[in-house]
Amino acid sequence: METYHFIGIKGTGMSALAQILSDSGMPVQGSDIEKQIFTQEALENKDIKILPFTEDNIKEGLIIIAGNAFQDDHEEIKKAKELGLPFYRYHEFLGEWIGHYTSIAVTGAHGKTSTTGLLAHVLDKSSAISYLIGDGTGKGQENSEYFVFEACEYRRHFLAYKPDYAIMTNIDFDHPDYFKDIDDVFESFQQMANNVKKGIIACGDDEYLQAIQAKVPVLYYGLNDSNDFHAKNVRIDEYGTHFNVFVRNNFYDTFHINSFGDHNILNALAVITICHYEGFSASQIKEIVSFQGVKRRFTEKKIRDQILIDDYAHHPKEVEVTIEAARKKYPDKEIVVIFQPHTYSRTKTFMNEFSKALAQADAIYLCDIFGSARESQTDLTISDLQALISDSKLLNFENIEMLASHNDSVLVFMGAGDIQKYQKAYEKLI
Repeated sequence: METYHFIGIKGTGMSALAQILSDSGMPVQGSDIEKQIFTQEALENKDIKILPFTEDNIKEGLIIIAGNAFQDDHEEIKKAKELGLPFYRYHEFLGEWIGHYTSIAVTGAHGKTSTTGLLAHVLDKSSAISYLIGDGTGKGQENSEYFVFEACEYRRHFLAYKPDYAIMTNIDFDHPDYFKDIDDVFESFQQMANNVKKGIIACGDDEYLQAIQAKVPVLYYGLNDSNDFHAKNVRIDEYGTHFNVFVRNNFYDTFHINSFGDHNILNALAVITICHYEGFSASQIKEIVSFQGVKRRFTEKKIRDQILIDDYAHHPKEVEVTIEAARKKYPDKEIVVIFQPHTYSRTKTFMNEFSKALAQADAIYLCDIFGSARESQTDLTISDLQALISDSKLLNFENIEMLASHNDSVLVFMGAGDIQKYQKAYEKLI
């Protein structure tokens, strides 16, 4: 049997896909940089070999799956093409693989990973499924009926998929290094909608999703009464959020999630809608309450009298809802945000929006911008953002002890780069 070789196996999607193929009985190996990345623990637990990058890894008898972060001039990709090995980009391979199942793609500017994780959790309790989550988690089963996967709009990669169903959480302008404007983003989602074979589950509270044209049924969910599935009578307590769900204005059932914030209610509604449509019972769907979350999405730990939260938020809207969730869960505590912007292009495009979103916190610390390999350095610095946020401070490893002055508070470390290094340094300090 030929071995699948993943070029860039520590990428979140790549790691998850490698686990799925391994679980399905395929020989799998991969290569990547030698720096420790949080995704590799799951690969190591499944005895998937991780090699340092070198063209010597590429030999006859391999099927190559290359991560989208690596260009055609990468040494391993060049060697694979010289040898004429079967070669796929990540999204191309996934596009073929999902054909074996009833596939459910989860897409949207925000909330993809959390919604994919929640849906996979609920379905996994009641049927044989495979899933690919954007936090690097993947599971494969040969007898799977469903395949749940995260589908990213960046560079229109999600157009490689022709899923049975698509959940669309929202449409927002992001990835300004690729998309021109919100209309360009909308057009990509419209193209995605045209690829869906059975049905679309879309957030009807989103004005752009309201405008999507589709050849398949569209079920809308949201907090507004006009949606096919909507939530009412929201109640918050120390255990999470409770709400009633109405289907076309008829009471369906009461649900409980152990998370906070309207965005988490919407994620749950997306899952309730698709599961109801596929014939699952309310009692099966109520497993949403036992979901413990995905990696790097409001991941909490308590140290002394502080709560430390790690979150992937890297767009102004995500920053806003993460702060809102922290407020709702800890209404009596000071909310302190430590934010590392991700990419110069995103920081420049959303400078004012970031300043307004971050200003919702009680105290704000800013870390240097995390640049991407796919963009060139600019003269923009973190000081440009700091100038727009009164009372914000710049944080580095030399002055990180400042965070200890916030007694009985919530520290939210936010960003899509390597913000965890600041949290680790602070934990080590205290």
